[in-house]
Amino acid sequence: MAGLRVSGLRKSFGAVDVLKGIDLEIPDGAFVSFLGPSGCGKSTLLRCIAGLEELTEGRIALGGREITDLPSAKRDIAMVFQNYALYPHMTVRKNMAFGLSLNGMPAAEIAARVKNAAEILRITELLDRKPRQLSGGQRQRVAIGRAITRQPQLFLLDEPLSNLDASLRVTMRAELSALHDRLGVTMIYVTHDQIEAMTLSDLVVVLDKGHVAQVGRPLELFHRPANLFVAGFIGSPQMNLLPARVAGQGADSIALALNGASLTVPTAGHHPIDPSGPVTLGIRPDRLEIAADGQLSGTVRLAERLGTENHLHVDLATGGQVVVITDGTHPARARDTVRLRIPSADAHVFDADGRALPRKLDAATEALITETEGPTEPARP
Repeated sequence: MAGLRVSGLRKSFGAVDVLKGIDLEIPDGAFVSFLGPSGCGKSTLLRCIAGLEELTEGRIALGGREITDLPSAKRDIAMVFQNYALYPHMTVRKNMAFGLSLNGMPAAEIAARVKNAAEILRITELLDRKPRQLSGGQRQRVAIGRAITRQPQLFLLDEPLSNLDASLRVTMRAELSALHDRLGVTMIYVTHDQIEAMTLSDLVVVLDKGHVAQVGRPLELFHRPANLFVAGFIGSPQMNLLPARVAGQGADSIALALNGASLTVPTAGHHPIDPSGPVTLGIRPDRLEIAADGQLSGTVRLAERLGTENHLHVDLATGGQVVVITDGTHPARARDTVRLRIPSADAHVFDADGRALPRKLDAATEALITETEGPTEPARP
């Protein structure tokens, strides 16, 4: 077992608090992404786990073994860096074998591990080349292969695809996913790219200013964001957020007034909310509908025609902007006046503190979110 537990982790650089009390439990064999904007602390958290940064406070355990005070070389962790970090004067074979040689491993065992890693990554024909003779994607495979030869309990990957072009990133995402399936080893992947996190991960840890904003399966974060930060960060284009006020509450619904319109949103049970405080209504761009009986009206400022779909940027008559995703054949264009309908079942509501009210979802979406495949979800921080 190589699950990871992080308890009360704090990291400060002088007077600057970068990590402000991180509690995480990552199950054995999971592919987990640390996701967040630049400066949120995701790379610092990864380096703390790797032993490359000294903790200000907190504990780390891997596979039930306390590793907080162990040097990085003794943690049984392999790390893949953003910049590959290959030795330019060594061949691929020597790059992959170098760390094992330093540890005094027998030559026959080293050769077997290098051969196995090369076959897994399909780079056997590159073993006698040097890094300058390789493409970016090939160099990244070598860096990953060097980590595989160590056969660690935990892989840490710090934005390993950020230096690749867009098409190669898509290819490498698929290869990383297949690699995880073959190895079955716990992997933690740092990225600011939500597409990478959503497509690769069993679980996603969303970080915001040194705090854990939410932990969950990718579709859970999308359909049930815990707060305004996650709602605005997950999804592209991001969720439309509109100011509203409470007009009434029922046992399993809340009535809202916004921009002269009204909407009753179903909730998962009754959740008291301050009727005098502001609330925020959230709706995904693909859920907004152009309809003659829509609650809102506005003018199309920009129509982005992307082929299979259009992104319409609409200035609302009562102030504010929203983005609407329509079918690629929809005729709306810039300067058109449109009416927009908000389906109540697709709406999100956030209280004055930015916390989401629990949503009631349809059975199909609920089944996707609560699927049992993959590692068990960790306890929420």
